[in-house]
Amino acid sequence: MLRPFTLHRPQSVEEACALLARLGEDAAPYAGGTELLLLMKLGLTRPRHLVDIKRIPGLGAIADAPARSGAPSAPPRLTVGATVTHRAVERSALVRSRCPLVASVARHVANVRVRNVGTVGGNLAFADPHSDLATLFLTLDATVELVSPRGLRGLPLSDFVRGPWDTARQPDELLTSVHLTPWPGATAAAYVKFGVHERPTLGVAVALQLSTSGARARVADARVALGCVNPRPARVPAAEACLTGTTVAELDDVLEAAAALALASADPADDLHGSADYKREMVAVFTRRALRVAATRARGEEPAVGFPHTVVA
Repeated sequence: MLRPFTLHRPQSVEEACALLARLGEDAAPYAGGTELLLLMKLGLTRPRHLVDIKRIPGLGAIADAPARSGAPSAPPRLTVGATVTHRAVERSALVRSRCPLVASVARHVANVRVRNVGTVGGNLAFADPHSDLATLFLTLDATVELVSPRGLRGLPLSDFVRGPWDTARQPDELLTSVHLTPWPGATAAAYVKFGVHERPTLGVAVALQLSTSGARARVADARVALGCVNPRPARVPAAEACLTGTTVAELDDVLEAAAALALASADPADDLHGSADYKREMVAVFTRRALRVAATRARGEEPAVGFPHTVVA
């Protein structure tokens, strides 16, 4: 049962930040509420004020944004506003054009009821370690934008999420958007997740940027990110280095080595989703599967996969 609270409905980001600054730790930003309201019902968090940001103009937009400063020739980034729902990401023509894997993964977040209500900003700000999007976004060099009465600051997503349900957001700050850097056209990518329940037990995101197409193609840059097993989603630099420079024809030969490096980076804990030892073994298994899917796509084919309780995007 929800305890009484006051609902505030600011009309601008500035008004929302002023409310958060004045109310302090007694207040929480509120968008979709799929996770916040659940914790409130369980009595695990008890804010006396909710600052509803759903109606603030601009926060529900998906748009192209300028490339990072210092990279004038780089393609524009993709900006996803904080109150954009998972369902909107799934159905966005711009997302499907610029970051097609993001749209595919969004289609498999929780269930359709959650996707219609839950927001991208709320998902990231909540820092649930079982986040599909946070894991995938790491491979897209995601940065979040935070606004407060002191001004605006940007943070890499890897710095913003500090641990389970813990972020670098200050009490008077509002997460307003996330910026993604789309991969170049010649990129083979995959996201594989396993879970018996709606919250995945493990998620692996892989992106292999190819130097060219055809049999002579090499992996010019590799991204591997693990989610749901560590205290927070994280990339695996050792596995990425193992894959970089490999030809497409050689990818199958390095899958075991890359999977072993991903396994070495895992730091799981026993919980309702399984024991730490079980999760470690799953990291190796599913990293191999994700890399195998990406390698098949790098050869211009689509893999035939079908494992119980497994989603391949």
